Amino acid sequence: MAAAAPAAEGFPGRGPPGEVIHLNVGGKRFSTSRQTLTWIPDSFFSSLLSGRISTLKDETGAIFIDRDPTVFAPILNFLRTKELDPRGVHGSSLLHEAQFYGLTPLVRRLQLREELDRSSCGNVLFNGYLPPPVFPMKRRNRHSLVGPQQTGGRPAPVRRSNTMPPNLGNAGLLGRMLDEKTPPSLSGLPEEPGMVRLVCGHHNWIAVAYTQFLVCYRLKEASGWQLVFSSPRLDWPIERLALTARVLGGALGEHDKMVAAATGSEILLWALQAEGGGSEIGVFHLGVPVEALFFVGNQLIATSHTGRIGVWNAVTKHWQVQEVQPITSYDAAGSFLLLGCNNGSIYYVDVQKFPLRMKDNDLLVSELYRDPAEDGVTALSVYLTPKTSDSGNWIEIAYGTSSGGVRVIVQHPETVGSGPQLFQTFTVHRSPVTKIMLSEKHLISVCADNNHVRTWSVTRFRGMISTQPGSTPLASFKILALESADGHGGCSAGNDIGPYGERDDQQVFIQKVVPSASQLFVRLSSTGQRVCSVRSVDGSPTTAFTVLECEGSRRLGSRPRRYLLTGQANGSLAMWDLTTAMDGLGQAPAGGLTEEELMEQLEQCDLAPLASSRGSLPSPSPRTSLTSLHSASSNTSLSGRRGSPSPPQAEVRRRGGGSFVERCQELVRSGPEPRRPPTPAPRPSTGLGAPLAPPKMKLNETSF
Repeated sequence: MAAAAPAAEGFPGRGPPGEVIHLNVGGKRFSTSRQTLTWIPDSFFSSLLSGRISTLKDETGAIFIDRDPTVFAPILNFLRTKELDPRGVHGSSLLHEAQFYGLTPLVRRLQLREELDRSSCGNVLFNGYLPPPVFPMKRRNRHSLVGPQQTGGRPAPVRRSNTMPPNLGNAGLLGRMLDEKTPPSLSGLPEEPGMVRLVCGHHNWIAVAYTQFLVCYRLKEASGWQLVFSSPRLDWPIERLALTARVLGGALGEHDKMVAAATGSEILLWALQAEGGGSEIGVFHLGVPVEALFFVGNQLIATSHTGRIGVWNAVTKHWQVQEVQPITSYDAAGSFLLLGCNNGSIYYVDVQKFPLRMKDNDLLVSELYRDPAEDGVTALSVYLTPKTSDSGNWIEIAYGTSSGGVRVIVQHPETVGSGPQLFQTFTVHRSPVTKIMLSEKHLISVCADNNHVRTWSVTRFRGMISTQPGSTPLASFKILALESADGHGGCSAGNDIGPYGERDDQQVFIQKVVPSASQLFVRLSSTGQRVCSVRSVDGSPTTAFTVLECEGSRRLGSRPRRYLLTGQANGSLAMWDLTTAMDGLGQAPAGGLTEEELMEQLEQCDLAPLASSRGSLPSPSPRTSLTSLHSASSNTSLSGRRGSPSPPQAEVRRRGGGSFVERCQELVRSGPEPRRPPTPAPRPSTGLGAPLAPPKMKLNETSF
């Protein structure tokens, strides 16, 4: 026996099955038998104890394994009893460690457990699934010259393609796009041809844009969603999409339905038929990059930050281009189009009277209001109150500025000649305001500091905004949404956080934390409360999303429904019933993302290391790039996370340094520590030169 001991030590694989093995896992000691560790063949432990993997021992002779001891405890218990007891450990962490240790029986059990939790048929909110469409044939003879166009009073040619309906029988599936070279986008980055880039909806119609073509679906009461139009294959990637599906009193009456797509300075417009098919109206040019494309009634509007606006009128069939001040925001209400400009002015165009209001072939663009401080108008929202007199509506406009100010101006219908009057001013943001929404009950503003949201409740008297008691602060939270540094997270225009919904109803934000996420969080725009979370049924990343207010059925007792539409990287489209989710409001967690959910999302991407970002100003973009997260330090502390940090991490947190994103990066680098049970933190030294520790704040769940 005395001779066998050295032999066992020299050749670990020849030790007796009952030999006691001492392990040091992440600083915590475990003792078990060789037989317990090696009953699963070809695992990490069998390789370790057979000598195929070199071992590192601590000062007591225990084998050191640099892994999380909290997750190792249930794994060792499984090796002992062959029964799974997670002991509060998150399932994804347990699966990750089981795969690292090569424990095949445990991996299969955990994967089966996840498959049972995630059904391919979705949860109760899952409403429908549209597979990737057929890939159309490439069109030929793209351009010809027809029809008049007017650009600043000068005739310009309209380029129209010789559009033929796609031969669906001979066209391959969407996957054929992968075999052909895809043109680069304007940013120079490669495109994913099969992914959904943009989704938009209007009434019972949906338009979905892929890299080089678009399709339209129509909801029919008896047969559900039906594909009614597929465009020919285009020569350029689609970057903007607009749809109008119900325009009464237009050139074609109830059949006036159109879809438009744009990239660069070029815009392509189609007329849609209710029973299927469509015809191309023309190709129009703005002359500068199109940054916004939308319909106001039956007028197609295109704008650019350079200060150029283009309008196509369905009655006159004219394309009109007009120069104004550099445009930084826009909004439409009724037939009014309002433009916010960088000189602090708000301009308006009544597009309904557009054919009758021309002066020397120019659009009649009128200045409505100028900011007192002449700050750029970076966000704009107009609300038309219900008619309170024979004179018309009371017009209320909320706008945000480049300096972070939020102002509300109002105009009484009987004092149109005097212009709007300043009603209220808020100076709660320190970054440019990127979004603003004035609705019946709330005023919502979003700034560039990682989508920081401030909300107020609005008091009204007989439908008009009132100063008694006036707007009162309601909530403050963030909608963290990171953009991809390589452009593979989807088109930025298709990942707009919102708010979505009718202005006389509860509106929602849609939050996608990381570019490759397959899970979206729906949150109330007024309070940040979570309504629900949805995850793609096929596991594919979500690349575009929007919210659709769909008309109700003709059946008695039916009501309009609200749907969340999610486009996936594999080309499919999923639908989620937000009306049911809103009816069950209060059953979801009260806040936004919890700390564990935030960490689970951030683990799906690599946060790029930051250069010196101290003191730099936040980006004016409403979304944040992984390569340029230059935001000021958040007042929400992440130091309340569970577990005792390692000395370098503890030093960073004691100093309270770093921005919100830097602290997220620190959490990501700390690995699975957030799931440790709480342990008392060591008291910092109070000697000379040692920093004093600030009091740790409890994590606010609505901060994300």
